[in-house]
Amino acid sequence: MSYFAAAVVRDGGGWTAAEVNLRGATDVDEVADRLRDVEPDADLSLLFVEADDAYLVILRLDEGEDLRVFGSDSAYAEESRLGALLVGDLKGSVTGFDDTEEPRPSAGTGDDDNEQPAVDPEADPVGDADLLADLGIPAQRLLRLCAHEGMLPADVTAEVCQVLGCADEVEELRGV
Repeated sequence: MSYFAAAVVRDGGGWTAAEVNLRGATDVDEVADRLRDVEPDADLSLLFVEADDAYLVILRLDEGEDLRVFGSDSAYAEESRLGALLVGDLKGSVTGFDDTEEPRPSAGTGDDDNEQPAVDPEADPVGDADLLADLGIPAQRLLRLCAHEGMLPADVTAEVCQVLGCADEVEELRGV
């Protein structure tokens, strides 16, 4: 299974991005170490792992500590060794919801302008969907992006990075 892993790190000088090689990683802690190595003194480090245009995993470290992980679909753990390493230990459904979730219009209301995409019934997001909330991407928005029909993991990464202000850095890694 092919993947693209982009680290974006923020320090006093702003955002920088680097591609991260995850080959040979033995567990999620080793992946976190590789993320730390991008910029050991970073205030915030994020790793976006996109696999086969189907799966997205986001890892977050604050000041090199407190690893938080979100996966767009638990099936990734069954599909590849890297998926098992990144999301295999995440139990249950996503976390990070509050009691004031915005109601979504039901399908077929006829109000196409305001209708939110339905969550993919086949997808089983896992981990901490609220890991980007303090950066302007609350859990519900991240889940809607991941579930939106036609959105590839690269599209979700681009949308998130646009909000964060590091889209140009990630796109440069892609060679776009």
